[in-house]
Amino acid sequence: MATGNHSTVAEFLLAGLTDKPELQLPLFLLFLGVYVLTVAGNLGMITLIGLSSHLHIPMYYFVSSLSLIDLCHSTVIIPKMLVNFVTEKNIISYPECMTQLYFFLIFAISECYMLAVMAYDRYVAICSPLLYHVIMSYQTCLSLILGVYIIGAVCASAHTGCMIRIHFCKMDVINHYFCDLISILKLSCSSTYINELLILVFSGINILAPSMTILSSYIFIIASILRIRSTEGRAKAFSTCSSHISAVALFFGSAAFMYLQPSAVSSMDQGKVSSVFYTIIVPMLNPLIYSLRNKDVNVALKKMLEKRKFL
Repeated sequence: MATGNHSTVAEFLLAGLTDKPELQLPLFLLFLGVYVLTVAGNLGMITLIGLSSHLHIPMYYFVSSLSLIDLCHSTVIIPKMLVNFVTEKNIISYPECMTQLYFFLIFAISECYMLAVMAYDRYVAICSPLLYHVIMSYQTCLSLILGVYIIGAVCASAHTGCMIRIHFCKMDVINHYFCDLISILKLSCSSTYINELLILVFSGINILAPSMTILSSYIFIIASILRIRSTEGRAKAFSTCSSHISAVALFFGSAAFMYLQPSAVSSMDQGKVSSVFYTIIVPMLNPLIYSLRNKDVNVALKKMLEKRKFL
């Protein structure tokens, strides 16, 4: 590499999920199927919301944005992963690795904040229903969505900018199936103090802020639901939150399993397996959750399918 990049390596080797040749083809077919489902599910959700006028409300604008994030998140990782399954050496160039890291961080961080925004939306809908359309106006929704992407881009730029400054020497094998932040740092032969401090500060903010927003929103939501006297009213109020609760549990649960294991029992191989769920399976499951557990989406899908029959 050029000296301006402060690195002596031009490319990295990705260790991948496994080094067993007999598993390469089955894993290729498995993750190809997962990617097809992810693209179809998230594109389908975006298209359905775009074409169904009765879904043009804040809640579904946020669902559509989450689908876009999930689609981009998986596209950053899976295509390169699929290529590596069918090639002899899992080589990724230095610029390609930094690019993958940058966009992975953007969409991972954006998903944290988008789930927090969706929790706030449900809080307003249930706790202040008469003011919902005033508080969650089109301008407010647009500002929240843009804010989510701006936060993701700023944090990703800071992490990637600091990563470009460090030196890489002879150890060029990344023990992962993509260019993950921690895995790349382990290859450095220069000081990573600034990088580690940045990870500590940003991780604290990007986990604490969305988590507290989600937690406080649902404390007020539950308190409001418990004040509803009719069982039918409680069930209806809870049903509007059930899809979001499932998505939050999947995303933060899998991330916590990946990052909060005790060092005594954790290993890089365990981390790779758990990160498959976090980076690949969750983006596939989110559109299924919102289509199977959401009555409005099911109604819109049935109407669209009925229209196609008459065409």
